[in-house]
Amino acid sequence: MKNLEVFSDLSERLNYNLPELPLYVRKGSLNQFDNFEAAAHWHSDVEFIYILEGSMEYSVNGQTVYLDQGTGIFVNSHRLHFGFSHTHSNCSFIVVVIHSSLIGEGASLMQAYWGEKFGPNMDDFLVLTDEIAWQQNILSSIQAIYEEMHNSFAPNPFRLTSQALSLCAGVGDHLQQKVGGIQDVQLWTNIQKMTRFIHQNYEQKITLQDIASAGAVCRSSCCTLFNKYVGQTPNNYLIRYRLHKSCEMLRETKRSVSEIALACGFQSVSYFSSLFRKQIGLVPLAYRKHGFNDFSKTEN
Repeated sequence: MKNLEVFSDLSERLNYNLPELPLYVRKGSLNQFDNFEAAAHWHSDVEFIYILEGSMEYSVNGQTVYLDQGTGIFVNSHRLHFGFSHTHSNCSFIVVVIHSSLIGEGASLMQAYWGEKFGPNMDDFLVLTDEIAWQQNILSSIQAIYEEMHNSFAPNPFRLTSQALSLCAGVGDHLQQKVGGIQDVQLWTNIQKMTRFIHQNYEQKITLQDIASAGAVCRSSCCTLFNKYVGQTPNNYLIRYRLHKSCEMLRETKRSVSEIALACGFQSVSYFSSLFRKQIGLVPLAYRKHGFNDFSKTEN
């Protein structure tokens, strides 16, 4: 699984396994991410995850659940989500991501059903365990579609499509309508505007008022929205994004630590180094020297 490519509105670019088949089926692990935490992101696809080994916390629209070995989660379309481990423990998993274009483009009965079940008014996520029969079937199907996609022979696109649609049908039967769905869409739009502002201006001095103004909300509402949907304060999100960009620069450029600190919006090199060590576990130069190659495993 490759590191996430996340745009300024937190949407993710997905590289599907096969041309013209909108399925992403791969293995991943938390230790491929800086600080054992994936970037918060969303996509129009629905997502299924099965935990192979270890455990992790998983945040969906600000709600955090614990996933242990043998369990999994379904994440609905357009929900902000990410996995992490606050203890920096590794976790390996299978991820299956399915786009609606798998059932064809344009108006159709199947597209209408997709829009109903995987729209903003339905459950954001469902935790999957082997204690409930239908959930156990979903977990088994996640493993089966992975085995088919990575068959030593060429994968069968008919079987892959059938398995993917079976996953969607199985979880769709159990999704419930939630309260406040229409309001959530507008609030989510505000979040996108504020995170986009941070991504586009992180190298400059940014205040809480600046972030709030980008989303056309007051400072109090800004903090409430970030805590609810992103699971952290606006300032913490800004700091984490700056650290994320600094990690990229340390890996991909030869710029000095002081240059990188300033380029990422940190006014003091000493503060940057101290914060970097606290969050990442290494000082910037040690991180660059190590290269984190051993922690950036790319799997099928």
